[in-house]
Amino acid sequence: MACHTVGPFQVEGTTERIRTAIGAGLLILLGEPVLTGLARWANPEILHKAISIWSRMTVRFLDMRVDVEGAQHVDPGQTYVVAPLHEGFADPLLLTRLSLRLRYLVRDELFDWAHLGRFLRTSGQIEVATASETREIRQVLGDCRDAVDRGESLVVFPQGSILGVEVAFTRGAFVLADRLSCPLLPIVITGTHRVWEHPYSPTLRYGQRVSMRVLPPVPAGKALISMREVESQMKSIAMANIDVPVRHFDPERDGYWDGYTYEIDPRFPEVAALVKSHRAN
Repeated sequence: MACHTVGPFQVEGTTERIRTAIGAGLLILLGEPVLTGLARWANPEILHKAISIWSRMTVRFLDMRVDVEGAQHVDPGQTYVVAPLHEGFADPLLLTRLSLRLRYLVRDELFDWAHLGRFLRTSGQIEVATASETREIRQVLGDCRDAVDRGESLVVFPQGSILGVEVAFTRGAFVLADRLSCPLLPIVITGTHRVWEHPYSPTLRYGQRVSMRVLPPVPAGKALISMREVESQMKSIAMANIDVPVRHFDPERDGYWDGYTYEIDPRFPEVAALVKSHRAN
């Protein structure tokens, strides 16, 4: 199968698909400076629309076959804490379909990336330190309140990583929803890990089927007490999707990511035992 390199990506497929996928790779690479430049002067409404247009163009160039269910659960006039399963860097391409103005909470390490970090800072995404002190937590909470006051919904990936479905949820998204009195909007995403498997592979794949299922919102003030139930429901739905399989974490294949903070959901005892044994040595 033919394969060509475009910047940090490799694209594979037939000659026709290679041409289209190369176009998508160039669109991704050129999108950052264009959107970063726009973020310097445009108001948030214009920037959100530009990001949505760019995302849809990228999906089209990649010929992603997108299955969306549950869109009726989204009220465009409501602000949410959006809590999606996290499989890869293609996830935001799906989330732009939610008819919501989105603001992301992003791990601080991504702000150090040359191109992505520049866009994250310029567009005002919210930086979250991996080892936050009380003062930093208050700053993040204040930034989140400001975003909600502007009518923006906050995107927080509860797993905090793209390792796989076995990674346990953290409390952040659920605590934030309760603190801000916002409904929590659970989103089940599967299949996006096949589009671009960074950091496991540089390959950018054409024609992948991906799925986004929006679940009914959890009412404001009820998020934290519902956390384990929501996690179980989301992961059960993801693993039941035979047509668009979920990403599974295999530490012997993917590495153990020493120094990277994550825990394994106890409902996956074999993976939990591998990680526990590795950390004990």
